Amino acid sequence: QVQLIESGGGLVQAGGSLRLSCAASGRTSSIYAMGWFRQAPGKEREFVAALRWSSRNTDYADSVKGRFTISRDNAKKSVYLQINSLKPEDTAVYYCAATPNLCIDCTMALKYNYWGQGTQVTISS
Repeated sequence: QVQLIESGGGLVQAGGSLRLSCAASGRTSSIYAMGWFRQAPGKEREFVAALRWSSRNTDYADSVKGRFTISRDNAKKSVYLQINSLKPEDTAVYYCAATPNLCIDCTMALKYNYWGQGTQVTISS
């Protein structure tokens, strides 16, 4: 089992920046990839970014490319999401996820076995 705890959300003005953190514990050595997803009110959960732990290869949703950066700290067993140039449409609950399974396409939520509780990000215009 892997446990995930997100932090770093909050209320930010449009144009600002945030860094979300996700700390993993438990069987972290089994993790193949970690991802960030988000869910806005009344909308389905959507993929934001993913990182393959060993290779550090990354994927991004088209809507966040150039503004969001996913990274990891192996010593801290943590993954981060740096969010710049925030827009009101970025308002959502952001979820961290992890999978022990190899994924060619790591953008699909069903690939992930473990999820955090989510952290709220609210952007004011």
